[in-house]
Amino acid sequence: MNAMGVRRTADQVLALAPDEASRRAGSRLGTAGSWSGTGCGEGAVWGVCGGSGGRSYETVVDLTGPAYTCACPSRKLPCKHALGLLLLHTSDETAVAEGTPPEWAGPWLAKRRERAGAASLPAGAGASGATADPEAVRRRAERRAARITAGAQELEQRLADLMRGGLATAERAGYGLWEETAARMVDAQAPGLAGRVRELGAIPGSGPGWPVRLLEECALTHLLDRAWLAADRLPADFAATVRTRVGLTAPADGAPVRDHWLVLAQYDTADARLTTRRVWMYGTSTGRTALLLSFGAAGRAPGLALPVGALLDGELTPHSGAGRLRAEPGEHFVPVDALVSPPPGGPVGEALGAYGR
Repeated sequence: MNAMGVRRTADQVLALAPDEASRRAGSRLGTAGSWSGTGCGEGAVWGVCGGSGGRSYETVVDLTGPAYTCACPSRKLPCKHALGLLLLHTSDETAVAEGTPPEWAGPWLAKRRERAGAASLPAGAGASGATADPEAVRRRAERRAARITAGAQELEQRLADLMRGGLATAERAGYGLWEETAARMVDAQAPGLAGRVRELGAIPGSGPGWPVRLLEECALTHLLDRAWLAADRLPADFAATVRTRVGLTAPADGAPVRDHWLVLAQYDTADARLTTRRVWMYGTSTGRTALLLSFGAAGRAPGLALPVGALLDGELTPHSGAGRLRAEPGEHFVPVDALVSPPPGGPVGEALGAYGR
């Protein structure tokens, strides 16, 4: 199971492997003959894997993370034993029975649950549950907004210089100038603007027709800049969308939507620092489309994984913004055993109109 109560597939387990060697070694350990003392419960799975030379390794996986601990000396996360245990749990339900965590697994799981409980407190809450000083929070937000505004103004000047000198100068200048500008956007605490700048820098080397693509993306970046600089005059939902685009976090503050959700698609994008997973879902009763985002550190698969084509009963809570497309899943989704058809189709014009809205 993952954090939403949906059992992972073997492919999703192997996607957690840090490299191909771990993937192969974990696959070999995904059989009952390699394990003893296996069990699952309280959102975890555990077991003892026999090793070479008569050694054995106690392994525990917190399925809600996922997170792993193992007595083996490997520094890889997950190690081959954790992968093998997950594969066994996925492929053979009879080999891993429900039970209570053993003594060697219980303390680690208890610490994981304690940390998870602390993380669920409101921002700024300490062990006593006291909230942070609202005035201090307001001042920090104002300082960050001022830095983002300075970054947006600098980016506007960079775009104006590019238009004044002509698009051909972008090819001659190379990627270095764009990367320098992106670094300043990071310093301004505007990661969304930094990402757009890096995309602009890659366009001159993208092949024939690049000037048209560069002009289009410069126009969209200019639009985002101007929207941020005028955010106080925008409708509240639209302003929330702009804040999200420049890199501020929007809260999941909408009314929860309960439905049978069809998993339409799942795909990952990655750079040197982060892997982003997008899961698209469709509410069969509400007709609503929702986007679930999850993230993993470089080289690590994000924790959220849902089988495409599955039908799940549960709640999604929308984030603030004009479209309220992005949502957060509830604690548990229950698979629904029912035949379901894809969402209804329609003319291309209607699809484009829906996308625009």
